[in-house]
Amino acid sequence: MSPGSWIVLLPLLFGPARSIEPITTGLAIAAAAGIYQYYPDLKCYAMNCCGEEKTFSADALESDLEKKLFGQHLAHDMVLRTVTGFMRHANPGKPLALSFHGWTGIGKNFITSIIADNLYTPGMDSKSVHLFISMLHFPHASQIALYKDQLKSWIQGNVSRCDRSMFVFDEVDKLHPGILDVLKPFMDYNANIGGVSYRKAIFIFLSNAGGELITRKLLEFWRAGKKREDLRLADVESELSVELFNKEGGFFHCNLISKNLIDLYVPFLPLEFTHVKRCVQAELDKRGVIGNNEDLATEVARELDYFPKEEKIFSVKGCKGLSTKVDIYI
Repeated sequence: MSPGSWIVLLPLLFGPARSIEPITTGLAIAAAAGIYQYYPDLKCYAMNCCGEEKTFSADALESDLEKKLFGQHLAHDMVLRTVTGFMRHANPGKPLALSFHGWTGIGKNFITSIIADNLYTPGMDSKSVHLFISMLHFPHASQIALYKDQLKSWIQGNVSRCDRSMFVFDEVDKLHPGILDVLKPFMDYNANIGGVSYRKAIFIFLSNAGGELITRKLLEFWRAGKKREDLRLADVESELSVELFNKEGGFFHCNLISKNLIDLYVPFLPLEFTHVKRCVQAELDKRGVIGNNEDLATEVARELDYFPKEEKIFSVKGCKGLSTKVDIYI
């Protein structure tokens, strides 16, 4: 096919891409990449490149974390430092890879959206943010080879369009082992692959795996009379990575761990009553409920279940489901 004949295919390849299945769209993007060697100006015209990207501000990210993330001193500090350091590098050595771990409802998805809000004007709705949910996008164990091929094409196509692309993998603990191995070349210390640099991309993994380990560590601190804030990343991170590598799920014997390509394993701690109360107050503020909400927030927070059975320190569901609870009370 001659270079000029590619022009006829542009409407087919770059039409209403958002309405197409994500993986299929990625294949189309990758297939069309060859046109850019002949018509380089068409890349941003057709693909919109990174037009949604914001000027990064460490102060803005820190402010959002302070106001919106409760009870997660480790996640707050480490994400702020790591993301800020990465964004300040004009030419980083490798893509940023963050892995968030802990029980449901304690802020893993929430902090991901905070990061996206600070990188792109539409936040998680940006065309540069790509969310994969294990049981939705990769449900069948018999299709692992196909999923790997599709995921490879999707990443190649989208990073070709925008080097500052963000890929989020949710429910990694439910992902079939082996699928994430295909990410290794893109997350390694490679200048480029096929003329495309992946070093500005961001990979975020969300998982409930490690929740028991994290909770046990925090309980040990609490029973020893130590403060929650005394827990440090070094108290958890090494054990966490070993457990993930040997536990059935997306990270089982994964080369991303064995090759040390995950930059940061972030433990998210179970939330206590005071944190749940702050979540309720934030929900009330979001709804514009005016007045002193202290008593109402306390009442709603008390409605949740807490564990262990004797001490009742941590919320079973974190802040998940609070919106429905607030509906009942207001």
